[in-house]
Amino acid sequence: MKKIKKLLLSIENTERDLLLLLTIGGLYALGIFLSNTFVNIYLWRQTNDYMTIATYNLAIFTFQAVTFILAGKLAKKIDRVIVLRLGVVFLSLFFITVLILSERAAHYNIMLGSLLGVGYGFYWLAFNVLTFEITEPDTRDFFNGFIGVLESLGGMIAPILAGAIIAKLQTNIGYLTVFSISLTLFILAIVFSMLLKRRKATGKYMLKEVWKEIKHNRNWKNIVFANFFMGMREGVFVFVITIWIFVATNSELALGMFHLVLNIMSLIAYLLLSKYLRYHHRLQALFIGSILISFSIFILMNELSFLMFVFYAIIIGTAFPLLNVPFSSLTYDVIGKSKNINDWRIEYIVVFELFINFGRMLSIVVLITMYVMFSEEIIMWILVVFSQAYIGLYLLMRKVITIS
Repeated sequence: MKKIKKLLLSIENTERDLLLLLTIGGLYALGIFLSNTFVNIYLWRQTNDYMTIATYNLAIFTFQAVTFILAGKLAKKIDRVIVLRLGVVFLSLFFITVLILSERAAHYNIMLGSLLGVGYGFYWLAFNVLTFEITEPDTRDFFNGFIGVLESLGGMIAPILAGAIIAKLQTNIGYLTVFSISLTLFILAIVFSMLLKRRKATGKYMLKEVWKEIKHNRNWKNIVFANFFMGMREGVFVFVITIWIFVATNSELALGMFHLVLNIMSLIAYLLLSKYLRYHHRLQALFIGSILISFSIFILMNELSFLMFVFYAIIIGTAFPLLNVPFSSLTYDVIGKSKNINDWRIEYIVVFELFINFGRMLSIVVLITMYVMFSEEIIMWILVVFSQAYIGLYLLMRKVITIS
């Protein structure tokens, strides 16, 4: 640890913080990819009930939204590095709780979702604010591309490793082993966060004023509603596809293979984007990515087989980087040009994250309502509808590029 600290101190502050943030982001991605996909399956194995999984995810997004508001205030009063650390601590507590509850976890789905949501809220508020502060407009595409590479590597290695562990060991022991490894990775992330330069903020927490900016700043309005559309698709897709793959194959290893294929494609796309994507290519990348994501669901309409899921993974894995890199960079660019950005940057991050979670919550509430009113067959049509939200995202972001 002392040798690592000595090495990092020899690097210029900005470069050191950027390197540390990439390292923390990589550890986070590895820990989450290793376990989070399989938490849904762990709960499904115990209940075979869509409602249990849906309410678990609804709790995640609800508490994530509430925590963003609190995390923003704390980041303004104390230090965003401490807020980042709080996020990783709550994520660690989540996995400790899952390990303690073991086969009783499904009975505490809302509590578990709440813990995870709080962890996400603290972590992503701090990570996004630090990304904005550490990067510049000319380095954001590189940073977002490289963090995407790390996430893709984590998505390649972690799920297939987790699936193999679960398949090799007795099911419950395998799951508990995987969750223990994730806990270790989050503890490492806490250690690395202690090396980040402290970043204190001053001033009042002006969340209402930034919210009002939606009426006055057209770029900002387009950004927040684009995030809302992104959340509408994410909310239901984040767990339904996972359940479908497991139901079709009855194998955690097959689920790991799905994520391996998806993230190999993402890794290739992120590497190419980090090298070749330029500002004037952002619109084209957004268009291609949004169209591919919106219409990829039709691959699964006729047959829910592992082969169809592999085709789906290839398309989605390629499409998400095409959309995510320019979308993230443009979001930070718009925030960087907004009113009182030096004083209100934390509030801007909170508001756009709130809109993502509002979209996620809405889609899950719709799914729960329609599932109760009709039956399991309605889920496919819900996914078809919400998949088209990315077309709305593109149309809004197109206005941002035109106006800028």
